Amino acid sequence: MVKIDKIYTRTGDKGTTRLATGEPVPKWCARVEAYGAVDEVNAALGLAALHADGDDWLKDAILHVQNDLFDLGADLATPDRGKDLGWEPLRIVQKQVERLETEIDEMNAGIPPLDSFILPGGSPLALYLHVARTTARRAERHVAEAYNDESEIISDEALAFINRLSDWLFVAGRRANENGAADVKWVPGKNR
Repeated sequence: MVKIDKIYTRTGDKGTTRLATGEPVPKWCARVEAYGAVDEVNAALGLAALHADGDDWLKDAILHVQNDLFDLGADLATPDRGKDLGWEPLRIVQKQVERLETEIDEMNAGIPPLDSFILPGGSPLALYLHVARTTARRAERHVAEAYNDESEIISDEALAFINRLSDWLFVAGRRANENGAADVKWVPGKNR
């Protein structure tokens, strides 16, 4: 159980923060950038959920993903330095990645294949899901940067989860656009 009774710590006043292990790091380190970007995705999904009242399955799925994003943030905030922490750190597991894949396949089964790229838009819910998707892509770049930092250990599952999430959000956006019927298609060179 998490208990937070003090909101400000003043450690950020000097440009540093502490990871879940208590280790002090600069706020611009790759790991902090990664979990900060994941937090942005979660906030974007919270906004999307406000517009999902017409689709109970999708609203529940968004809330499920938001919880998993907190798991991902906890994973990224708890580096594996090969030391016993005295507690079991929360890690993204393959089952969470596979759930996203299963849901992508389920949503996509009822959507016609694309015959063009699509623009973010259509319904408000679809637009907010596309905002979350682009934010997830940025988060993925930050997680990938930390993953490729030789001084950090980021699991394959953590990187796969954020990668798969942007695909999930794309398909969810199409679902929110009447299973693709209300997608806004890109017309190359239309305004030349």
